[in-house]
Amino acid sequence: MAIYDLLLTGGVLVDPAQAIHARRDVAFVSGRVAAVAESIDPAAAQEVVDCAGRVVAPGLIDLHVHVFPGVSHYGIEPDPHCIAKSVTTAVDAGSAGADTFPGFRKYVIETSATRLFAHLNISSQGMLNAEIGELHDLRFANVPRALQTIEANRELILGVKVRLTKHSLVSAEAGIRPLHLAREAADAAGLPMMVHPQDAWVDSLDDILALMGKGDILTHCFHAMPCGIFDDNRRIRPAVWEAVERGVIFDVGHGAGSFDWGVAEAALEQGFLPQTISSDLHIYNVNGPVHDLVTTVSKFLHLGLSLDDAIAKVTAVPAQVMGMADAIGTLKVGAWGDAVVLALEEGSFPLVDSAGVTQTGRRVLSPRTVIRQGRVYSQVG
Repeated sequence: MAIYDLLLTGGVLVDPAQAIHARRDVAFVSGRVAAVAESIDPAAAQEVVDCAGRVVAPGLIDLHVHVFPGVSHYGIEPDPHCIAKSVTTAVDAGSAGADTFPGFRKYVIETSATRLFAHLNISSQGMLNAEIGELHDLRFANVPRALQTIEANRELILGVKVRLTKHSLVSAEAGIRPLHLAREAADAAGLPMMVHPQDAWVDSLDDILALMGKGDILTHCFHAMPCGIFDDNRRIRPAVWEAVERGVIFDVGHGAGSFDWGVAEAALEQGFLPQTISSDLHIYNVNGPVHDLVTTVSKFLHLGLSLDDAIAKVTAVPAQVMGMADAIGTLKVGAWGDAVVLALEEGSFPLVDSAGVTQTGRRVLSPRTVIRQGRVYSQVG
């Protein structure tokens, strides 16, 4: 008689939350992890997936995506681009604001196989229009409306998002005021703030980091625009190191214009690592240069991160950032039953940054099987 609903057998489990990198079998019952052992009898499971020669990891977590199709001009369908590509949990980074979040919840979050959360845009309209930024009119940065929406959706909204790029997003009249309003809303709600910093109405990134504290997320940390992590001598700014010390999270947020090979290489040479790797996946980069989260992770393998460190930055660490370390980002017994089986392919692979610069990777990850709540969601090869 079968004890387990599903068994992953013969793979190498890479679960940084448990400090495991070893051959392990993983079994699931009723949507949760039920057993992890060196060997589990296949006869004990209703369904068995042979993972020999593959990496088994917790379902990946992408802290920065845009998945509000049909409303946000950035929006893509979540399931073909997230869960089908190994991301079982994703966080939409400000596509919706207070005026549009009810629709995002009803028509996207509640209908998707991908487990979705959100950072609420401080602009009540969210990211609607490609020609007019969400903060060209500061009246959209409505703190009371943001707080009302957060209170009605506490289980889904993890923080407050603000984008600060001048001209295209924020008017000269608004200046840096949106950052202060996002700080006010986040503090009142007891939530962190996620900041898109590049080319803001400030002298340097120091002015932005001065308003950020423990648990706040500075996304797009490897962009090559003004308000970056380097000083005039291309050294990591002291304010960046100070922010790391007080617990600010530095996130990749690759995107269409926010990952530069030269910036990333110089930062890593100075010992600066992002805490989390995210894709900033949206309609303008899904066909390149981003493609998906595993491609972004593969770029960090190329930069020299170990497989364990790279996997940690899309599993255990974002789960901690989200306050969900016991549920997601791990395959420990009792955790939610999300897993991915990955092939670690060797060869020559073009890896392109946001400026169109190509480097050749020797190892890339590709999804083979995705498990959601203890059941096979998709399987390739």
